[in-house]
Amino acid sequence: MEFHLNSKSGVAPYLQLIRQVRQALRLGLLRAGDQLPTVKDVAGSLAINPNTVLKAYRLLEYEGVVAAKPGVGTFITKTVSDASVAAHQRLSLELSGWIGRAQQAGLDFEDIEALFQRAVRSAAQEEAV
Repeated sequence: MEFHLNSKSGVAPYLQLIRQVRQALRLGLLRAGDQLPTVKDVAGSLAINPNTVLKAYRLLEYEGVVAAKPGVGTFITKTVSDASVAAHQRLSLELSGWIGRAQQAGLDFEDIEALFQRAVRSAAQEEAV
C-alpha cells in the first residue's frame, strides 16, 4: 500500500492515513494478514514526522483493524467480507456508468464531483433526521 497526503484538504495527516487504510479494506485492496508499510518508510516517503504515522497506526490498532508485532511490523487483522467487496464492485460499476452518462451530458469532473458531494451531504442529512 502506498499512502498519499493532500495538504489542501484540511484533514490532519494521521486521519488521512487512517481513511486510506479503511478505504483499501472496503475495496478489497487489503486483507487480513497483509502488512502495512513501516512507520519509517511512510514517514520518509511522505516527508512527515514518524509520530504522525505512529498515531494513525495506534488508532487503527485501538479499533482492532491492525496489530503491531514489535520488530516485525503492523498487520491487518480485520477485513471486510467478500460479499461486501462484491457489493462495492457492483456499485462501483454502476457509478462508473453514471459518470460516463454525466460526461456525455457535458459535465466535467468538477461538476460531477459537486453533484456527488451534494448527493452525499443530502443523504447524510436525511439519515440524521
